[in-house]
Amino acid sequence: MILLSTLDFSLPLRNPVIIFSLVLFIILFAPILFNKIKVPHIIGLIIAGVIIGPYGLNLLKRDASIVLFGTVGLLYIMFLAGLEIDLAEFKKNRKQIAVFGLLTFLLPLIIGCLASYYLLGYSFLSSLLLASMFSTHTLVSYPIASKYGVIRNKAVSMTVGGTMITDILALLILAGIAGMTKENVSASFWFQLGASTMIFVGIVFAVFPFIIRWFFKHFEDSISQYIFVLAMVFLASFLAEVAGVEAIIGAFFSGLVLNKFVPHSSALMNRIDFVGNALFIPFFLISVGMLVDVTVLVNGWGALKVAGVIITAALVTKYFAAFLTQKIFKLSATEGKMIFGLSTSHAAATLAIILVGYNIITGETASGEPIRLLNEDVLNGTILLILVSCGVGSFVTESASKKLALESDQQEQPSQENNEKILVSLAHPDMVEELVDFGVMLQSHRSVNSIYGLNVIDDEQNGTNKASVSKKIMEKAVSRANASENSLVPIVRYDSSISNGIVYTIKEHEVSDVVIGLHKRADQHTFLGPKAENIIRRIHETIYIYKPTQPINTFKRILVVTPADAESDPGFTHWLRKLMNMAKQAGIPMMFYGANRTNLEVKKLAERTTDAPTIDYKTFENWDDFLIFSSELKKNDLFVIVSSRKGNNSYLPQMAKLPYYLANYFASQSLIMLYPKQLESGINMGNIEQADSNLIETISEQIGNIGNAGKYLKGLFKNR
Repeated sequence: MILLSTLDFSLPLRNPVIIFSLVLFIILFAPILFNKIKVPHIIGLIIAGVIIGPYGLNLLKRDASIVLFGTVGLLYIMFLAGLEIDLAEFKKNRKQIAVFGLLTFLLPLIIGCLASYYLLGYSFLSSLLLASMFSTHTLVSYPIASKYGVIRNKAVSMTVGGTMITDILALLILAGIAGMTKENVSASFWFQLGASTMIFVGIVFAVFPFIIRWFFKHFEDSISQYIFVLAMVFLASFLAEVAGVEAIIGAFFSGLVLNKFVPHSSALMNRIDFVGNALFIPFFLISVGMLVDVTVLVNGWGALKVAGVIITAALVTKYFAAFLTQKIFKLSATEGKMIFGLSTSHAAATLAIILVGYNIITGETASGEPIRLLNEDVLNGTILLILVSCGVGSFVTESASKKLALESDQQEQPSQENNEKILVSLAHPDMVEELVDFGVMLQSHRSVNSIYGLNVIDDEQNGTNKASVSKKIMEKAVSRANASENSLVPIVRYDSSISNGIVYTIKEHEVSDVVIGLHKRADQHTFLGPKAENIIRRIHETIYIYKPTQPINTFKRILVVTPADAESDPGFTHWLRKLMNMAKQAGIPMMFYGANRTNLEVKKLAERTTDAPTIDYKTFENWDDFLIFSSELKKNDLFVIVSSRKGNNSYLPQMAKLPYYLANYFASQSLIMLYPKQLESGINMGNIEQADSNLIETISEQIGNIGNAGKYLKGLFKNR
């Protein structure tokens, strides 16, 4: 038993249990308290760090444990920036990103160098190193933009991309100056740095994807996947340091690589966000606050002068870089504010540059004191810059994020997609997770009661065992949806047959999309199965029959084959938007094979869609040559066959051969059989033709009867 008197409460605290408890309570209550006075929670955590740090109440020492968690938090921020970025938007705006990156690097570098040289009287090397610190920025306020859901905005993508340019160039200056002070900079030094950097980039972007895809295919345990993601992030960070660049570059690059493997609506993404925002990132912000020494404000005019010049130069130059970017690319004033808010915060690379400069000793004074490349006034001024810039950046980003989120909501046009209801038919326990994930990714908008999970128990199989299995299926489905912060409405239904239960549930709940798993015993004779075929005949809504052979986040491409006149089907726009939305969430490019007219309509709709994925097109019109896809498809492709119900405009006789082809030549391929929405049977062309045929048959029969009656009467009169 531990007595209270034996515990050590001397300051700074040393008991790990007390330390961790204190930090957790700060993470819990600091945002709540500061939000009440309209201060962003990020500033609250930094100020809390100032208060409990060695320059405040001295409750905690900035020891190895704080540094460790703070470093993890910093790398986590950079990793999230790469993970959440819209890669298609990133590639599309690469020129704008390059221009902003150079502006936000060169403008602070030039102005900062002149200010340091002429106003502060530092040497050229000291001024250049100090100015390179002005050029960098850390995405401290990025979690604010993420919270408001505006991370896919063009301004955010530009700023994230520009961060990499500024940090890499600033760290190259740091490496060069550090080498010059040691007199070992030569052509071989730059060659070695360039070669090691290229090797690092090659490993991350060429080798990592193979490892990641293999792991996700073979390990579906959620905990294992999360630990694996963290391991890859820190491996990339370590490789970056080995190559001679900062670890934050490796963390960002790992996020870019993992981007296509972690869908934004997935359970894994939810776990990554949750752990980072709950623990690692707050630790980093608190550790930044613990660096701030407010006593420099009373240490004389010298420290205040340096701090004033540093803060003014850093904020003003970052503002003008954002303003010029806004004007050059004709962005809105709110987007300009967003760029300034995200790019004005100084923390990680800034601190690294200043600490390196502070530790470089260029000589000694007459009294034997070391002469540093950057003196103590610069160090203290930089610490204040971190506090002020993070505060300004957080306030500006919060304001801009609110406006962008509001503008985005106002621009969204109301459509039938907002009334979508997706029904996922769940029959087999081993397919629950794949089908629920697919249903979640079909959502155009995350809303309550938009996804239904259905398990039907037919009357003949009604029993305790069946009910028990159904309950487990529903629990598993609800848990899977909740893991990605989506709600699933569980429905267990007893009916005379499974197909009847599905059909009546669709009608009762006015379902717009139906997801059915392809049964395991599919062959060329019973490929879809009698239940699915019955549903297809009786239901007019969009139906997806899904056969997954690997997780959806491991696909490299979605290959879609469409019949001629697919664009004339009533459900054309609906299913196309659904597929594009799924591809966008998963970060997967699409390839459409279809008639030229159909491809043109797909292209027109994609161009009108603001967040369309990357799409390529190829002409395919002869469905007698369907087997060419056996050579076109690759192992990691998702094959989508847009079929049609008999009698529809896009129906082709060759579609009757699809079960034979798919069962014999595409058995190992992940695929979706998609049946677009059709008109009600009363006005369906096929039914009209059938009605016409029945009418003609009836008329002929009646004419025959009239003819027979005429012959009878003629014979009757003749006999008389």
